[in-house]
Amino acid sequence: MAQEPGMPDIQVDADSLYRDELYTDRKAGTIRRLTPVTVEGHADASRAVLYSGQTQLLTPGGVLPLSFDIEANSLSEAVQRFPAAVHTALEQAIEEAREYRREASSRIVVPDVAGGAIPGGGKIKL
Repeated sequence: MAQEPGMPDIQVDADSLYRDELYTDRKAGTIRRLTPVTVEGHADASRAVLYSGQTQLLTPGGVLPLSFDIEANSLSEAVQRFPAAVHTALEQAIEEAREYRREASSRIVVPDVAGGAIPGGGKIKL
């Protein structure tokens, strides 16, 4: 089938496939292990296994979801490093919120000289 004009050409990169495994304690969060695989589904030892974490924190503004990478060489190491990775991700989220607040407060609002309601300033023309 020919691709329609304007539609994106989406292809799966056969050289970048991972098997996705999810581990959770059902309390603090989840750890995702991405094991590199070949297109046949066999483990690819030439690439590193990746670990990431996810958790949710209850804040006065509601639930804050956090997703973050964990530098680890094993699941055991990822479990041990999970709390520090959460702390780092939370600090980054707080700093991003502060930066967003700074940017929002520094925006200059310029009033519309014509009043904005009527094109041409609303003056009667004879």
